Amino acid sequence: MPKPASQKVATARPFSYRNRTLHCDGVSLASIAEQHSTPAYVYSERQISERFQLFDQAFATRPHTICYAVKANSSLVILRLLGEQGAGFDIVSGGELERVRKAHKPALQRIVFSGVGKQVWEIDAALKANILLFNVESEAELYLLAARAETLGIRARFALRVNPDVFADTHPYISTGLREHKFGIDITLARAIYKRATKFKSLDPAGVSVHIGSQIRSVRPFAAATQRVLDLIADLRKDGHDIRYLDAGGGLGIDYHDSINDPKFNPQQQVQNYAAALNKVLKGIDAHLLLEPGRFIVAQAGALLTRVLVVKQNGAKTFVITDAGMNDLIRPALYQAHHEIIPVKQTAGKQVTTSVVDVVGPVCESGDFFARDRALPNVKPGDLVVLLDTGAYGMSLTSNYNTRPRPPELLITGDKAQLIRRRETLKDLFGPELLPTF
Repeated sequence: MPKPASQKVATARPFSYRNRTLHCDGVSLASIAEQHSTPAYVYSERQISERFQLFDQAFATRPHTICYAVKANSSLVILRLLGEQGAGFDIVSGGELERVRKAHKPALQRIVFSGVGKQVWEIDAALKANILLFNVESEAELYLLAARAETLGIRARFALRVNPDVFADTHPYISTGLREHKFGIDITLARAIYKRATKFKSLDPAGVSVHIGSQIRSVRPFAAATQRVLDLIADLRKDGHDIRYLDAGGGLGIDYHDSINDPKFNPQQQVQNYAAALNKVLKGIDAHLLLEPGRFIVAQAGALLTRVLVVKQNGAKTFVITDAGMNDLIRPALYQAHHEIIPVKQTAGKQVTTSVVDVVGPVCESGDFFARDRALPNVKPGDLVVLLDTGAYGMSLTSNYNTRPRPPELLITGDKAQLIRRRETLKDLFGPELLPTF
């Protein structure tokens, strides 16, 4: 049954200045740095919950499950927070399956399992957990799923992830909906594959899945891809398949150039436009809708707090060197991604002196940068700065490159800060290593 509509969710930026000091909701980031040092990731519980509710309410008139994309931010506390609100989860590994199990076990049956290279142990674990749906990305994978399900005496619900060949205007590394990408199955071949799947009693062709990429700002590609999937579903039902699920994927983007005071900031309208575009093409379709948002739910809820170590002049260039590096936030180096960078302490008075600088980290790579030729308020060693919109693909892409411990994570609930992951130690880093005697 469709979920009842509830009151509209009011959303606001979690980061704002109070008495010239940047806060996350009710907590000063200066106090976070004092208690937990830097670098550190800080998240707003309120914002994460509000963003999930935006999606949930926008589709309240039809049967649906919002399956949060675990890869965006896989913190156990965040997974539990969303699971308790009724979220499903989009996973891409056996490790992410285990994270959901630890965070909120009842949500196992609301999992969709995507990914192009599922291993036998991962498939077996997901079958035993009775997940909702396998998003199958190749015919070979389908036959492996059939064999494992037969061996375990389980009937596996699956959806083929079809490739609709819809162009999405996004970074090429995160575009997934064209024929030349590694993801999915050519939509023109799908009908025949579903037919061949009927030979296996261990398979239940329960749905069709599509995902065209990430960080997509226009709703038109989503609508176009969904329409192509609907045409396929109509054909599959004619063939006698009981298609109950339509997984429309995720990928709704955010504006990384938004300032914390941007008057155009309106995530509620963005989700409503997205829902309107999908609901228009879904009108009259009897299928349970699955959606896989990740970035939109957590990105703007998070920030990376870091301290300035050195301000260095090299010829005509000025470098602001921070204690956070590309191992802590790789998006600028990997995607040339933009993140707004702001000081924790505002300068008194109306005149703010700025300089054009490169903001870089201490990692031994020229690619270790957060901003190049950026006009920023002048800072000095010891000052705190924040990189905004890092709640998604920040901590989840961290590494120990240069033998650097990964930063802690803190969840802000009202005026309280809770440590949800401690800072790694050098002992943690050396723990898995062995020094055998040869």
